[in-house]
Amino acid sequence: MKKLIAGLCLTVLLASCGGSDGAAVTAPVPGPTAAELLEQQLQGLSLDDFFAESYGALITRSPETVVWLALTGTFPLETVGLDNVSDAYRRETYAMYQVVFDALQTYDRTSLDAASQLNVDVYEWYLQDVMESLPYIYHDFPASYSGFGTQGDTQRFFTDIHPLATEQDAHDYVTRLGAVRRKFQQLSEHLDLQRGAGIVEPGLTMQIARDQVRGIAQGGASSNPYYTSFAGKIEDIPGLSDTDKQELRNRALAAVDDSVIPGYQLLLQTLDRLIASAPPSIGVGQFPNGSSYYAYILRHHTSSGLTAADIHQLGLDELSRIHAEIRLIFDQLGYPQNESLQQLFARVAADSGIIPAPQVRPTYEDLISFAEANVGEAFDIFPSANVVVAEDPYGGFYIGPSFDGTRPGAFYAGTQDAQPYFQMPSLTFHETVPGHHTQIATAMEQDLPAFRKLVRVTGFVEGWALYAERLAWELGWYDNDVYGDLGRLQYEALRAARLVVDTGIHEYGWSFDQAVQFNEDNVGWTSAESQGAIARYSVIPGQATAYMVGMLQILQERQRAMDELGPAFDLTAFHRTLLSNGAVPLSLLGSVVDRYIDEAAP
Repeated sequence: MKKLIAGLCLTVLLASCGGSDGAAVTAPVPGPTAAELLEQQLQGLSLDDFFAESYGALITRSPETVVWLALTGTFPLETVGLDNVSDAYRRETYAMYQVVFDALQTYDRTSLDAASQLNVDVYEWYLQDVMESLPYIYHDFPASYSGFGTQGDTQRFFTDIHPLATEQDAHDYVTRLGAVRRKFQQLSEHLDLQRGAGIVEPGLTMQIARDQVRGIAQGGASSNPYYTSFAGKIEDIPGLSDTDKQELRNRALAAVDDSVIPGYQLLLQTLDRLIASAPPSIGVGQFPNGSSYYAYILRHHTSSGLTAADIHQLGLDELSRIHAEIRLIFDQLGYPQNESLQQLFARVAADSGIIPAPQVRPTYEDLISFAEANVGEAFDIFPSANVVVAEDPYGGFYIGPSFDGTRPGAFYAGTQDAQPYFQMPSLTFHETVPGHHTQIATAMEQDLPAFRKLVRVTGFVEGWALYAERLAWELGWYDNDVYGDLGRLQYEALRAARLVVDTGIHEYGWSFDQAVQFNEDNVGWTSAESQGAIARYSVIPGQATAYMVGMLQILQERQRAMDELGPAFDLTAFHRTLLSNGAVPLSLLGSVVDRYIDEAAP
């Protein structure tokens, strides 16, 4: 693959006129931009080469993504560094997306076979979606708390993702440590520009972020996670002498002292300055162009044409259905009719049994083994990558395997405290098998253009994982586990409630307390759990709506295939079709199922 040239410097010699002895003067002329170079690079390519060249140019704009996915062999990086998050760089990247989109329009879609047409359609959706976000460059909250902000992502990149298998990996790690300060300076500059646009993250979540940033900004280098993770892992690098290891530790310690901690200190100063401007209320609707941004972000996450009003009503309708199903089981168990969902699910937690902290991880591993042993009744396509349970203070998320096979898929689970059993099966099936791991890791191994393997379409990815939870029930995995089934239904109620509270917060101006109370009343979570959920929805608007919208769309398409094919419908073949096509926008899912129906029709 051709490398994208970073820039070109030209000079023009200006000579004096007449017969005088004027001196030659050179004046720099700006070289072509990255977008202009890319436009030249993409000319005259076959469609497959165009996909490879253009997506390679786009993905390498984020070196952290390339390293995260272990794709440096496929998409070589010219330098060792971190993502450039400056406004100028981001706007130039948008210009590159426009170049790729315009070039894609020059290919005659009608002359392509069905598979290539789908490639074009998915790529077009992806490019268009990114370009539509440009007017809202200041509407997200890039320094929010936990893993929702740049600082959390950066820390996990170093502590969990960055390879440390070779001596060169270790040198690269230290080099990248030296880039943290610059990245956080760019982040701080963006936050100031954001404030100039009239947008500041609400104080409720900014305060949490400040406290987390302060912990590193005011801490010592030797106890810093950027250093301690590195210092421990290099022990396993083969061929390093004790002297080499100590030298690397010394360099890493100095880099944390000179770059990481000052970067966090700068970010802390910025947040301290901004907190006075932070609004007390939540919801993006309060900001300039907030309503149009929310409409965009709903399209982005659901990849559908549903409006906020549609989604809000859908959530209310689904909650009525799910509550009725939950009540039937409560009645079978003899639970009181007059207790709240909180009280009733407290009974479920106690009756299902509490798993002691030392047994939480083994219990999750046993559930994965159970799923792997039984999933074959509905699937004949499986990823070669394994999935492991990784410990995390909070847990409840999945990170896919690396492309080079060096890192398995990982289900990050909260394992430090005892947990009620009833919630564990559904969470496991969502994050691992047949959920995220099955879908994401399988997509990575398909014979598809790189962007089809890598683009995460929220509506499909999260919709599939919620569908996997329901599928486990359809396959009879809860037949002898009534409490696990109640855990499934509570999680399904959570996803339905998200449709209501997300739109309530960002479209209808709900207060934090109002959203918390709705979650308590309709999901049965505790006040603390509900507060954590609402804080999350407040800083990443729209994302929480993708789960239920996606699951319902998959179920609808499955039912359509069953109705049209009758006895010729095969669940295994249906799943194979969806998994082998990677994550597609929900607006294109029907065309994928159309192909399955056409091929399966007798």
